Amino acid sequence: MLIAAIPTGPLAANCYVVARAAGADCVIVDPGQEASEQVAKVLAEHDLTPAGVLLTHGHFDHVWSAADLCERHGVPVHLHPDDRGLLTEPAAGVDQGFAAQLAALLGPGPYTEPATVVEVTGGTTLVLAGMDFSVEHTPGHTPGSVVYTVDTEDGVPVMFAGDLVFAGSIGRTDFPGGDQADMGRSLTSAVLGRPDRTQILPGHGPATTVERERATNPYLRDLSA
Repeated sequence: MLIAAIPTGPLAANCYVVARAAGADCVIVDPGQEASEQVAKVLAEHDLTPAGVLLTHGHFDHVWSAADLCERHGVPVHLHPDDRGLLTEPAAGVDQGFAAQLAALLGPGPYTEPATVVEVTGGTTLVLAGMDFSVEHTPGHTPGSVVYTVDTEDGVPVMFAGDLVFAGSIGRTDFPGGDQADMGRSLTSAVLGRPDRTQILPGHGPATTVERERATNPYLRDLSA
């Protein structure tokens, strides 16, 4: 399996390009600010053809280039309906202080969603680019946060975690729509409930594993206790 990680924008949100192999169809996960040209380079380098865009949640730093990439390649975007409104109202997903800065950061708007939006729900499987992506609804960071999991050729689960969990930390719950109790339940089911060998590709920072986070992440240790 080919997975290219691309940190994007001022907040270094991770965008991922995922394919079974070079020369195949691919999926783009969380294309944030300034992602389009970097994704284009990866597509050209590996001769990849996008089949769709997956969004783990609706925050602007993870979705900003989705409409552009969907238009360029004529593909749909997939996200949970509870976060769909953030595509066109990004300020609704941050606190008042941050919202005041967004117009300067993103421009005055209006902001548009991609032409084709596919709403996903937990417990389902998306078949895209010859791969099966299982969807788990993981609210807490945002109401519509989800994680997508796909197995490698060797059967190792790879989870695109968005801002649910990071190496050594977890996503914040103090933005509008965040909920600490929901976050605890999501971490318990989506991280602690998975095999240790599961690879975690987070929305920010380096990759990790369930085994490593179970042993070293203070937030997960507290939940386990």
